[in-house]
Amino acid sequence: MNKRLPFQSAVLAAAALGGLLLAGCGGVPHRVHEGRVDTVLNQKSIDGDYVFAIGVGASDPALKTDTQRKALARDAAIVKAQFEMLSYLKGVTLKGGVKVSRAMEDDSVIESYIHELIRGAEIVRSEFTADNGCVVTLRLPLTGLNGFTALN
Repeated sequence: MNKRLPFQSAVLAAAALGGLLLAGCGGVPHRVHEGRVDTVLNQKSIDGDYVFAIGVGASDPALKTDTQRKALARDAAIVKAQFEMLSYLKGVTLKGGVKVSRAMEDDSVIESYIHELIRGAEIVRSEFTADNGCVVTLRLPLTGLNGFTALN
């Protein structure tokens, strides 16, 4: 028999309540309304403590199921969002005036670091459209960028 101590129940209840509160104040704007991608997408790259990127993906309408179409569209949107984040990061200027894109050409360690950062970006929202397209929002903590400014 699994008995919980009183403080364990209180901790679990507090954790559950905290999770609900955090879920309610997501902070990442919706980009799909009434089944359609917004006409204007805010692509502000830095907001608060994060770098954001969005990607829009579609799939082959000939696929047999909605699940297949949605899965493929989401994968395409993730790849596009990662590409957008990479494009943004390549334009960042490091200490000494060197752009990340140039540093990546000259140093495979920096290139690997940037690619790992992007692969580690958190998917904070996936939204599907009425036609089974997908919009994905990625975020990367700015603290992750501290490491590569120190590489110079």
